[in-house]
Amino acid sequence: RLYEKDLIYRGEYIINWCPRCGTALSNEEAEGSETEGRLHHLRYPLPEASWPQAEAARAAGAEALGRLDDGRWFLTVSTTRPETMLGDTGVAVHPDDDRYRALVGARVDLPLSGRTIPVVADEWVDPEFGTGMVKVTPAHDPNDFEIARRTGLEIRNVLTPEAAMNDNAPEAYRGMDRFDARRSVLDSLDALGLLEGDEPHRHSVPRCYRCETVVEPRLSDQWFVRMKPLAEPALAAARDGTLRFHPDRWTKVYCDWLENIRDWCISRQLWWGHRIPVWYCGDCGETICARVDPTECPACGGAQLEQDPDVLDTWFSSWLWPFSVFGWPEETEDVKAFYPGHTLVTAPEILFFWVARMVMAGYEFRGEAPFHDVFLHGTVRDAQGRKMSKSLGNGIDPIEVVDRFGADALRYTVLSMCGVGTDIHLDHEDLEAAFAPGRNFANKLWNAGRFTLMSVGDEPVRPIEELDGSLELADRWILSRLSHTAGSMTRELERFRLHEAVDRIHHFFWGDFADWYLEMSKARLRGEAGAERRETARAVLTHVFDSILRLLHPLVPFVTEHLWDRIPWPEGSERPDSLLVAPWPRPNPDREDTEAEAVVADLQELIGGVRSLRKEYGVGEGKPVALVLTGAPAAFRGALESDPALLEQLARVSEVDFGSAEGRGVGATSVLRNGTEVFLPLEDLVDLDHERERLQEEIERLSAQLDGAEKKLRNEQFTSRAPEAVVQKERDKAATFRDQRDKLHDKLRALGVE
Repeated sequence: RLYEKDLIYRGEYIINWCPRCGTALSNEEAEGSETEGRLHHLRYPLPEASWPQAEAARAAGAEALGRLDDGRWFLTVSTTRPETMLGDTGVAVHPDDDRYRALVGARVDLPLSGRTIPVVADEWVDPEFGTGMVKVTPAHDPNDFEIARRTGLEIRNVLTPEAAMNDNAPEAYRGMDRFDARRSVLDSLDALGLLEGDEPHRHSVPRCYRCETVVEPRLSDQWFVRMKPLAEPALAAARDGTLRFHPDRWTKVYCDWLENIRDWCISRQLWWGHRIPVWYCGDCGETICARVDPTECPACGGAQLEQDPDVLDTWFSSWLWPFSVFGWPEETEDVKAFYPGHTLVTAPEILFFWVARMVMAGYEFRGEAPFHDVFLHGTVRDAQGRKMSKSLGNGIDPIEVVDRFGADALRYTVLSMCGVGTDIHLDHEDLEAAFAPGRNFANKLWNAGRFTLMSVGDEPVRPIEELDGSLELADRWILSRLSHTAGSMTRELERFRLHEAVDRIHHFFWGDFADWYLEMSKARLRGEAGAERRETARAVLTHVFDSILRLLHPLVPFVTEHLWDRIPWPEGSERPDSLLVAPWPRPNPDREDTEAEAVVADLQELIGGVRSLRKEYGVGEGKPVALVLTGAPAAFRGALESDPALLEQLARVSEVDFGSAEGRGVGATSVLRNGTEVFLPLEDLVDLDHERERLQEEIERLSAQLDGAEKKLRNEQFTSRAPEAVVQKERDKAATFRDQRDKLHDKLRALGVE
């Protein structure tokens, strides 16, 4: 079809050639790598007949012209590949460059070859770059090839397919490897006084994507696809938003490539691949491109047909993948059902190889893009930032990781690090540290799941919709948090912010659910608060854990499926066949309760404060304490009064008094964000005399350290001579000692010592 539309053609052009693989490469398969090389300045003598033109050019300011010791005029050209000078067929200048206008048409002696070559004018030459004069090697440089086509220069190939000098080169160099010939040419030029010098030069050197061999530009007869017509709809799709890239910065990269696209060389000289469906008639020379193998020539009826020996570039097959796998070119039901798709997830390094070409093929053969979103993820690298490869030995075998930590641990670890467009760094020498986050999360989920299943039992639960009148503070809070989490996680996934989605569900499951809701519900689940409250807790716990498993399933599918199969199901509803096909949780604005979230946030702060005070004053976790709360907001006070067991379970608070702390003796105080003053009586909890003595000793120690630091800072020789970083470090130490001492003074005052 492309051949019939004249979008595929055969022609002789400069292509990328890998001497080791022995095949043509596309531009994308021969990416340049920055290399430190040498720029060599060569002198080309002019025959005597061209001297008048040289003198005129010199008078016009041509600095690249000079005289050799023997009086001959020469011009200077520069190259990073001196071996290719043996294939030079001209020297080019810009037609509007007044310095060299007189030289156009003159002849130049090509050193070492015994040939003379002409000076030509071509607008491609940049008069501002270097000397404004370039050597032209049409068979070994794509730009020079175009100059030769425009100016009629000879095209002389001096390299074999193996990158050795061929019979078109002077006899002394024939058979030499290109790099050996480079050294030999430079030595020969130097001996003749024609090597002006060289200098370091950083430039891009293309290498084969398979074997890293330096690629050689080579004139060759190959098959090409005309890309401009195919690129137009693919480019328009990105510009009008039909095709979206994530992260968005790749849109510009994609568009820039399509705007400057060159024809695609699709023929390869390999033993494997799809054979090019072209035959040549031995009788009349007709070229036949056929959908089925021909038996005779359609032009002359001859049977002497020989198929083209080349194969197609593998990407030429791959660009058809979005629809060819569904039976295309037949209009199958699968093609109708599954084309186009929605999202492509792939790596940036094949954006041009595959993604852009699939889009072009989609428009050409199906009339629409094969997908609408392209997520280009980062690369997995080692701890040093190097790309993992066999040659470096820094790869991680996923099978080993699965055997040691489980597939879910592997998936969770990688996804939690999968920022938009950022690379992932994993230490291949310490798998324990690398995959501990995923293993720990999987273990936490397993343990929380076992506790949940054990607590709710096997009996069916009531549908969550029937519980509105019996929902308690903890229930309303966790359902509100679930709605927010389902919404935020869905939004992050839709934006392809995978690590943010993982963070949302991790915070909800580990923090809100496991650390708080399970603890807040234990008394009800044990039946200590009555059967009705237990059933409410069972139903809410089951509903929330079911939703958690659904949200986590794309991240950790195996442990979630196992746990989900065992949770009880609401009465009167049909259980999906698998968690894989269960509906995705959606936010429920009716369940979002700002008051419940605010009250529980205050409760969490209070419990955290009590735990800190226990630790600060050495009050054991198992020892009950009393609290005095002053100025508590009505909603907060009401929640504590309606369910005093919450503080008893979570902070071992035996009594809460909402009166004044006056007359309650010695104690510790703190203030919550909502303005509530918290007073913890200490007289019956700690040995006050011992605690005061300990604090006094600690204050004396800190005061001595502070005095030492301040004395050092008062020393002018230290502050003026020591490095600023050292002085600042001493200032920071003094500030830390002072802050710690002041806090201990506050504690002493709380214990009745002024």
